Amino acid sequence: MTWDKPLKLHELARGPVRLHLEPEPAEREAIGKRLGLRSLPALTADVTVKPWLDGVEITGRFKAVVEQVCGLSLEPFEQPVEGEIEVRAVPAGSPGAPTGDLDELELDLDAPDAPDVLENDSVDVAGYVVEHLALEIDPFPRKPGATFDYSPPEGETSPFAALAKLKDPKG
Repeated sequence: MTWDKPLKLHELARGPVRLHLEPEPAEREAIGKRLGLRSLPALTADVTVKPWLDGVEITGRFKAVVEQVCGLSLEPFEQPVEGEIEVRAVPAGSPGAPTGDLDELELDLDAPDAPDVLENDSVDVAGYVVEHLALEIDPFPRKPGATFDYSPPEGETSPFAALAKLKDPKG
């Protein structure tokens, strides 16, 4: 099962479309699995989709609660995740589509991202919400308060300490 919310480009002819998106429990479970989460207890997004050049601009915010496994204690825990969505997309063949050799693309960190190129005449708004959620999830989750405390066992010496004792007869 996938979660999608396709919107045809011609539906924007009358102006911006505001959407409140919230997947069903089974859809959240599928999204959570796809993102490598233990679970996805909550996900909502409020977005505005409006015409941009001959394509679309999607802006808005999402909020989620993700359940992950702590990398230190291996205990499951939930944490809130939220973020902003700002994406532009154009149909294939559009004058606004990126051109040139993508292997030799110059990056300008201050310039806006190049628009995505759509495969057909619709945009999957929910797909962009999931993509932005994936970018905000901590890849190395740590449960609040979890600490890494390690002290080597008593009496265990390193091979170098043994060599130092051989070199110094008093040691």
